[in-house]
Amino acid sequence: MIVTRISSGNDHEEARTMGDKVTQDVLKGFLEAFNSHDLDAIMGYFADDCVFFMPRGARPRGDQYVGKAAVRAGLATRFAGIPNVHYGDDRHWVCGDDVGVSEWTLTGTSTSGQQIEVRGLDLLEFDHNGKISRKDSFWKILE
Repeated sequence: MIVTRISSGNDHEEARTMGDKVTQDVLKGFLEAFNSHDLDAIMGYFADDCVFFMPRGARPRGDQYVGKAAVRAGLATRFAGIPNVHYGDDRHWVCGDDVGVSEWTLTGTSTSGQQIEVRGLDLLEFDHNGKISRKDSFWKILE
């Protein structure tokens, strides 16, 4: 599989409707929706039968949410726990027609007052309709 770096774009709405191919515009738009804390926009990127693996949890792969309703609830918890969460210093890669990688720095303050700054990435798989079927998030562990 060849990994291609594609020039960036800023048209969020167009990126969400581009169809069956993953593009860097889609990846950037997805991240912009997270930074807007817009659950409706975020969920517009996901397939109905999506799976989301969180970076933390009771299992080695992290907590898992299956289906749009569960993913939405999991993300709402993230926004509630880190109300000012922001993903910046981002880079995006497209791998073939159905895989994307987004690297970012997450910053924010938890509701308990903990300052968070961590480097991480998302591995994203897309279905034949161009919707995210799997989101697997990874964060660096700070000591």
